Amino acid sequence: MITQKQRRTEKGLCFKHYYKWILCFSLTLYFVASFFVDHDQEDHPSSSLSPSNPLITNPKPKLLPSRAMFESKIHDQRHGFPLQRPNIRTDVFNNLKIYVYDLPSKFNKDWLANERCSNHLFAAEVALHKALLSLDGDVRTEDPYEADFFFVPVYVSCNFSTVNGFPAIGHARSLIKEAIDLVSARYPFWNRTSGSDHVFAATHDFGSCFHTMEDRAITDGVPRMLRNSIVLQTFGVTYKHPCQEVENVVIPPYISPESLRKTQKNIPAAIERDIRVFFRGKMEIHPKNISGRFYSKRIRTEIWRSYGGDRRFYLQRQRFAGYQSEIARSVFCLCPLGWAPWSPRLVESVALGCVPVIIADGIRLPFPSAVRWPDISLTVAERDVGRLGDILEHVAATNLSDIQKNLEDPCIEGDATWQVLEVLSKKLNRSVRRSNNVL
Repeated sequence: MITQKQRRTEKGLCFKHYYKWILCFSLTLYFVASFFVDHDQEDHPSSSLSPSNPLITNPKPKLLPSRAMFESKIHDQRHGFPLQRPNIRTDVFNNLKIYVYDLPSKFNKDWLANERCSNHLFAAEVALHKALLSLDGDVRTEDPYEADFFFVPVYVSCNFSTVNGFPAIGHARSLIKEAIDLVSARYPFWNRTSGSDHVFAATHDFGSCFHTMEDRAITDGVPRMLRNSIVLQTFGVTYKHPCQEVENVVIPPYISPESLRKTQKNIPAAIERDIRVFFRGKMEIHPKNISGRFYSKRIRTEIWRSYGGDRRFYLQRQRFAGYQSEIARSVFCLCPLGWAPWSPRLVESVALGCVPVIIADGIRLPFPSAVRWPDISLTVAERDVGRLGDILEHVAATNLSDIQKNLEDPCIEGDATWQVLEVLSKKLNRSVRRSNNVL
């Protein structure tokens, strides 16, 4: 039983770590997906999954540890957003310099006329562009001759289908080719390296293959024009795959930091995690779609069939605008593959203190050197979905409290933009400037 004195002590610790977070936040920036903010450090009681012992967490979850995954509001005035100058020192990244091509607006800015472009699932391409523009005078240079890398800002995920509203990327390859033709005609930098020091974003299902269906992606592979370049993509697997046959960096999917902050703000001061196992999303009763493909390799269908009537599982197939509040109430959040292995639920779960249960064989996760994924998540093999209930019961009875504590760890240095810059600083062997010893 927790006494009033203990509650007051915990609240004091909460405020102490909250102000520590503010200090940490003021020192960094972000780019791509969202920005994991510090969480209060408080102990969780050891719990089990049995109905008689609901899993409790202490006061309301903060936006959590791994800043490597999140975005602060860093935008560029030329794109109609207030500029917030980040504190990024070039010496941290080996004096890395990046030149951002100023392409005609049809390649990027024009797409922002649709508000969804900067807020939907694949919007990391937009967030990354804005973050790099905000580095003016630091890592970003306006002199291309002193640049190590060249970022080509093409938004390919904002062409929303008039039929179903989903991003249609059939135009992606031609739009990127047009951008490459333009920069290679106007500047000498692409031609001198065949694009090996040029950086692109591919933030949709199968990354640099630019297809939403894996069979088509595998057949077509990475466009020849990009095969020498560096691609920042949300897709990544640990085994050989045609969509990784290019120098690539796995980045997080985009989740609006504003939506997460709003969710956190609306959570009661003390919240009981009364949902044991949570998933809301597409779960097909008959997974074979009209094209003959099986959605989620039938995994989500098996979850629904096996656990739809299990009172430990809260499974919902309908959309709900406030589903992040359900994540904040949950102990385990299922993150099964869809068409592709990665999922925004992974980011949302960690941000809101729910233990992500990753069900996607061979997935590569973002920034493993910065995010201790084995310590803050569970991985369940696709073949073991039928045993999912027993697996989670075992975790709840053994090391759940340790995982929850790891989710609350304070931030380490470096948000997502930081992590991308860190990765690029380790690829400076591609820099013509460095090879010519012009520093």
